[in-house]
Amino acid sequence: MRLRIDADLRYAMSEPVDVLLMIEAAELPDQTPIDDRLAIDGIGPLRAIAGEDGVGRRRWMRADGDFHAHYQAVVEVDRRPVTIDELPITPRRELPPEVIPYLWPSRYCEADRFEAFVAREFPGDNHGRKILAMARWIREHLDYRPGSTDVRTTAVDVFVSRQGVCRDFAHLLASLARAAGVPARLASAYAWRLDPPDFHAVVEIWLAGDWYLVDPTELAPLDGLVRIAIGRDATDIAFMTIFGAAELIEQTIRVERIDGD
Repeated sequence: MRLRIDADLRYAMSEPVDVLLMIEAAELPDQTPIDDRLAIDGIGPLRAIAGEDGVGRRRWMRADGDFHAHYQAVVEVDRRPVTIDELPITPRRELPPEVIPYLWPSRYCEADRFEAFVAREFPGDNHGRKILAMARWIREHLDYRPGSTDVRTTAVDVFVSRQGVCRDFAHLLASLARAAGVPARLASAYAWRLDPPDFHAVVEIWLAGDWYLVDPTELAPLDGLVRIAIGRDATDIAFMTIFGAAELIEQTIRVERIDGD
């Protein structure tokens, strides 16, 4: 599948601020940026650094006044559907060192607070079916409601309020998986057929020696996702972190398939 991505961000900075931007498609085994261009106005010098675990690319900059970032890309996605039902959960003692941090609680994913709930609600079964059951529970018990949460909302908050947006659904699934001893990390992505178009948050689960995508919202097909960043939670995958005051003027995201339907 070949996808064309167009992201346009406009902000007004009331004072000079440091900005960490991460909106470029990552190069990964199942997705290849063929042509991508990032143009930014209203900034000082750029400095590129690698994203978490070397996935994707962040850019440091100094911004003041009107800020405009425009990203365009064509990305080849070669991701075949995988059924994770029968994939085994790796015992904790056999996990490779690089995935162990994704077992731990984090700022937005208080996994330790869900251990009793997970043991009671999802007992037994050491296969991917357990993760799919968690995702199904989230869809059945949470309302997808834009504007119902904010940057302070954690997985526990969402569990109590039973409402949220994609990042909240992802935080809760990652928390439940970690509570069951399964490494889980968040991924930010561009998503084909997401309505309304926006940055999307999904989860990657470690099963049988590899990471597998799971979208607890089921709002977009997995084979139409283009990952930008991965991390422990929304702190690590934010498309834009502004260290100071800023006003959002306009933001548009477009993802279209250009090799047929």
